[in-house]
Amino acid sequence: MELNTLDIMKLLPHRYPFLLVDRITEFEAGKRIIGKKNVTINEPCFLGHFPEHPIMPGVLILEAMAQVGGVYAILAKEVGENQVPYFVGIDKAKFRKPVLPGDVLTLELELLKVRRGIYNFKGTATVDGKRVAEAELKATFADK
Repeated sequence: MELNTLDIMKLLPHRYPFLLVDRITEFEAGKRIIGKKNVTINEPCFLGHFPEHPIMPGVLILEAMAQVGGVYAILAKEVGENQVPYFVGIDKAKFRKPVLPGDVLTLELELLKVRRGIYNFKGTATVDGKRVAEAELKATFADK
């Protein structure tokens, strides 16, 4: 399964400048999802982070992971159309290398469990096959 930006916008409520997923390249219900984020110098965060040495903020990498997790839950048909995702927890976050303009961020989330409406994922972000960040993420959905 492959989804482009327009497909993703039909699923997630996020919009520019906060939609941080450009493509979904793989989805396996009950297992995992893989998404892509094309990082460009035109990202608003680079105006201040940092003007002479642009680096994608780690918190935005985590948000991109969480958005891919939101797409997972919607594609798995475990949440309703009138619900929105809420990020409820981050554990074991590590940032290993900077993410720079021109990089393609690959975001892989493995479903660990779903309990009482809380989705638990193990997320990994890579650039050119090298791990740049990882975290365990928790998300839920609530009515709009």
